[in-house]
Amino acid sequence: MTNSAINKTPIDAGVVKKKIEASGLEKVGLGAIRELVRLVNEIEKETGEKYIRMEMGVPGLPPAQIGIDGEIEALRKGVASKYPMIEGVDILKTEISRFVKNFMNIDVDSKNCIPTVGSMQGGMASFMVSCRRDANKDTTLFIDPGFPVQKQQHRVLGLKFESFDVYNYRGEKLRSKLESYLSKGNISTILYSNPNNPSWICFTEQELQIIGELANKYDVVVMEDLAYFAMDFRKDMSKPGIPPYQSSVANYTKNYILLISSSKSFSYAGQRVGMLVISNELFDRKFPDLKRFFKTDGFGYSMIYGAVYSLSSGTSHSAQYGLAAMLKAANDGDFNFVEGVREYGERAKIMKKLFADNGFKIVYDMDEDQPLADGFYFTFSYPGFDGVDLLEKLLYYGISAISLITTGSERIEGLRACVSQIQRAQLPILEERLRIFNQHHKQS
Repeated sequence: MTNSAINKTPIDAGVVKKKIEASGLEKVGLGAIRELVRLVNEIEKETGEKYIRMEMGVPGLPPAQIGIDGEIEALRKGVASKYPMIEGVDILKTEISRFVKNFMNIDVDSKNCIPTVGSMQGGMASFMVSCRRDANKDTTLFIDPGFPVQKQQHRVLGLKFESFDVYNYRGEKLRSKLESYLSKGNISTILYSNPNNPSWICFTEQELQIIGELANKYDVVVMEDLAYFAMDFRKDMSKPGIPPYQSSVANYTKNYILLISSSKSFSYAGQRVGMLVISNELFDRKFPDLKRFFKTDGFGYSMIYGAVYSLSSGTSHSAQYGLAAMLKAANDGDFNFVEGVREYGERAKIMKKLFADNGFKIVYDMDEDQPLADGFYFTFSYPGFDGVDLLEKLLYYGISAISLITTGSERIEGLRACVSQIQRAQLPILEERLRIFNQHHKQS
């Protein structure tokens, strides 16, 4: 038997090689998420073989019927023919304020709760305002690893940013690391996700307090990306008004913006509706330098009638009513939105074991002294490969992911896996492909 026959890959190697060459990507492992999606789609189409798709963080569960019914009812009432108010419909703003109180124990006026076209637009609008409020503070500090597109948004807007990988600066070590950046005086904004995309680390209360205290000391706006709201499944955050709550820097500073997504926790990604929540104090603050770009020096007014208005002139009218219906049901205790997405954590636990049993290593594995939660993402590596080469190699085995290096991670050996698109019936296929990969590449 020839060596090529012995090492035959699950996906036709000739097709994979041809599609990689035709992709125009100098290094497939450095490709953006959407570029990898396109490449894998093309390989699947030509070979007829389905991949284990772990490259894109899209919901894999059906949306709540409550939201669908709420949106249909709004459409039947004729909202599609009317422009929504830029600041959002009143019922949604009220329910966002209630939601933040019920599930975070944070008090925010409804006027400061703004629906956006997904958290992506909420982030874009926030960068446009928070990064321009002080001419001397023109740089965002990303606590990485993080969502690559947020850096792309900075490039599009012509804004500056710096970043560091937080994994070696957990606990009290985070203070001196942050202060080394903030003390220079040019940082306007700090951004991180919690739970973290891609590593799934979760900041402790000590770390959030450190971030909040330094934000107060240096007058920096903290943007907290809560795309995976209440999805640290080590705690049950599903009961309105009952602790434990979603952890937040909002407990330690008034200089905060919360980006809350409906895409993952509510499986409502297709409707592109998110929540932008600004603290009462920050919303009402005035920054004279904002007049360089907006009509007013008011932070909140500039956000709504300067940034959000110019980006989309409001958020889909019917989608706002769908989200409002889900939030109201959650606030009233009639809809356990967390229970519906626990499946992600259960899948992650199974998949991590499959990888570990076949020679792979989990890259980000601890929250200080606690094992990392099982959730929407996990990270892995394989001995002898860096992440860029490993990603390309795995394409021949019908497995796709993204490289951690594209997220600002210093763990260049790793890849990020998203569990959402993997159905239980696919797990034996994943196991077999991992077994074959390990058989072909196991080091003696």
